Amino acid sequence: MKVLIAAEENAWGGMIQQLRQQLPDVEFIASASHAAQSLAGFDVLIPGMARVDAHLLQTADNLKLIQQAGAGLEGVDIHSAGEQGIIVANVPSDDSGNADSVAELGIWMMIGLARKALELPDSIAQQRLGQPTGLGLMGKTVGLVGVGGIGKALAKRLTAFGVRLIGVKRDADRAFAEQHQLSWLGTMEQLPDLLAEADFVILSLPDNAQTRHIINENALTQMKAGSFLINLGRGGLIEKQALIAALELGHIAGAGLDVFWQEPPDPQDKIFSYNVIATPHIGGVTDISLNGNVAGVCENIRRLRDDEEILHRWA
Repeated sequence: MKVLIAAEENAWGGMIQQLRQQLPDVEFIASASHAAQSLAGFDVLIPGMARVDAHLLQTADNLKLIQQAGAGLEGVDIHSAGEQGIIVANVPSDDSGNADSVAELGIWMMIGLARKALELPDSIAQQRLGQPTGLGLMGKTVGLVGVGGIGKALAKRLTAFGVRLIGVKRDADRAFAEQHQLSWLGTMEQLPDLLAEADFVILSLPDNAQTRHIINENALTQMKAGSFLINLGRGGLIEKQALIAALELGHIAGAGLDVFWQEPPDPQDKIFSYNVIATPHIGGVTDISLNGNVAGVCENIRRLRDDEEILHRWA
């Protein structure tokens, strides 16, 4: 069995090496460039961030499974895959530990922004004790834009900080809000209300036609003055130039970004000249998350090999 991984050999924190160790009888080929050209000769594709459209799928002559090493499938044309009889599956973030790891990074960004982490090296260098004055999280309002696996993991942890939690998701119900200790939960149409109230806005949505540039100039204007924006979802959720303008004007106080419009981002990008805490898409790159994703991927590849039912199918 041949598996194409749409990533460089050293990507994903050693995941590819773990896959080979877990399934030594399977041939894993890591090639980010090849995945954009042809799927011929492969039984399985692990797409990562690669775009898998109808045109690319037409090059598949033996492909049986598109297995994401994580939850995100927005780059995969699921409908076209299904028409060709190709199974599409993922590893849900709730099952793998990915959501927990991403939530931890989000809270780290919240604290870093609140405590003005970017100013701390200068205070040390200038021997200024007791500076800068930061913000405490207790009593602040945190707006969760998307309350799926990551949003739920954030809510679970943030309650211990004494914050007020509000959220929006595609479908809202009172029982869900109570279960996750949200003061209120609305649909996506109520995003302006959330933006007006939240001291911290945390995005954990996929990037699709409905969510692309959901944070645009208008949305940023609606955000509470002096608030913070954190993106743990996908770079396309935010309109870049609008964010730069909001930071330049000082309407929002800062941003935390684990995902970008271009990945990897240009280290000289203007966005980094503002109060931005940035990480190179590492939200799910922890020992816990990697082990969970490897286990999920290997289980489905084994099931495919042994002609068993594939778990977490989308097509």
